[in-house]
Amino acid sequence: MACIKRKHLEQYLEDIEVFENPKVELEQYPTKPHIASHMLYTMQASYGDVENKLIADLGCGCGALSLGAAMLGAGTVVGYDVDPDALEIWNANCAEMEITTCQAVLCDLTQGFPSYSFPKQFDTVIMNPPFGTKRKGIDMEFLQMALHMASTAVYSLHKTSTRDHVLSKAEKWGAKGEVLAELRYDLPASYRFHKKQTVDIEVDFIRFSFPKTKCEKVKS
Repeated sequence: MACIKRKHLEQYLEDIEVFENPKVELEQYPTKPHIASHMLYTMQASYGDVENKLIADLGCGCGALSLGAAMLGAGTVVGYDVDPDALEIWNANCAEMEITTCQAVLCDLTQGFPSYSFPKQFDTVIMNPPFGTKRKGIDMEFLQMALHMASTAVYSLHKTSTRDHVLSKAEKWGAKGEVLAELRYDLPASYRFHKKQTVDIEVDFIRFSFPKTKCEKVKS
């Protein structure tokens, strides 16, 4: 079970700093506390994939998922992001929350499989990746990297309209995807080209796991 109640986790996450000037080319939309808390609580309460686990947060941004995982008792959380400004906020949030089990890595996750990706060395990978609005296919690049890094499970958000494509790609890469929830992702008017105050996007919360081989089934 999770070590704190979900509503308390959401309250803590409401206090973290987010982007003042989000970068449109990076699709920087912070993960809302309500969504982040539900994601993380499900990961721990239903699957035990957070507490005492080594976790990677890909495209960690300001740190909602990273800090939330730490609050739920993760052993260590490593956040990866290409934006130094985002990691500055991420580090400030960790310091403000007095969280010492998180560390950040500045890198571009779309550049193949570099040495820092640690194949299968993380128990769990979590992410709210770019949806591919500005750069087509980047969501799949993130997913491929996540599946490369995780040994147990990957948890991710993807547009519901891409569900069939996402699940098909995951299967091709050796993972089984399960849609845990269908969400309404409320995007604020963060950029000048947004004409509406908010835009609701239908999003899937998906758990990707790795089917056991025959040998693994015998051992277990």
